[in-house]
Amino acid sequence: MNPFLLITLALLSSCEGVIRTETDADNPVPEVGTGETGGYSLVWQDLFNSEKLDESVWNIEVNGEGGGNAELQYYRRENVSVGKDEKSGRNCLILTAKIESFGGKSFTSGRINSKNNKAFTYGKVEACIKLPSTANGLWPAFWMMGNNYDELGWPRCGEIDILEMGNSQGISSSTQDRYFNGACHWGFYKEVSAGNWAYPNYARSSVWDYSLQDGEFHLFTLVWDEQSLKMYVDMDKYPSKNPYFEMAITSKDDDWGVGHYFHHDYFILFNLAVGGYFTGILNPALITSLPDGQASMYVDYVKVYQKL
Repeated sequence: MNPFLLITLALLSSCEGVIRTETDADNPVPEVGTGETGGYSLVWQDLFNSEKLDESVWNIEVNGEGGGNAELQYYRRENVSVGKDEKSGRNCLILTAKIESFGGKSFTSGRINSKNNKAFTYGKVEACIKLPSTANGLWPAFWMMGNNYDELGWPRCGEIDILEMGNSQGISSSTQDRYFNGACHWGFYKEVSAGNWAYPNYARSSVWDYSLQDGEFHLFTLVWDEQSLKMYVDMDKYPSKNPYFEMAITSKDDDWGVGHYFHHDYFILFNLAVGGYFTGILNPALITSLPDGQASMYVDYVKVYQKL
């Protein structure tokens, strides 16, 4: 979700490269595949069934820093709640973006993380999410960050973006309800050529074959082991579909090698950003995704499974 996103240094033959981005134009998502369903045991979950958010697990972020991405919202406690989704009747985490002037920002929204409370190495991490209509300007995300963030900072801690929607390319192509990506960031900034500083990342965008903003809940899953990171949509309905994102994590060729950064504990984050570089919208007047003055992202549950 951070991103000086997607600077392309080279298009390499392996996902273990330095910096790389792809879209479906490069590699169409296969219709069928092997899937990842068996051998896991549930080790932790939050069903968001209590009257309020469990703050022994979740840290509610309060700031207007823009996430390093020129985002237009101020994150407030008041925009994070637990309650029912009226359509389904499910009890959910609710992150609500609002047109609201606060702290020098034109919008407010919600972001939570489990840093230093719940963090995991490997397993199957999944969240069942109902997404708002993102065009034009909302940026919902389900992601993870290295639990050594306080010690090493970003991007040395590593980052795994399981779901991001709201990208400017989806807006421009009118595929915003189906255009999304998975991504990873790692390493550190260094000068790769005179005056050109960069860090390693890999992102893959997809245009899905059905809407993910249809007013229904969809399951987003990360399958993470010693060899790779793989991400899936609606694995509960389509267990044999191939991943929309896959990256090998074994290379330790140098200190930028991806294998140095994805074999330790990561914590979980959910947020609903407004505007920013990812959306291509930095002018508050161009945000049109809040026609009723607000919009919400609903998370029915988050679960972590591991092979014990």
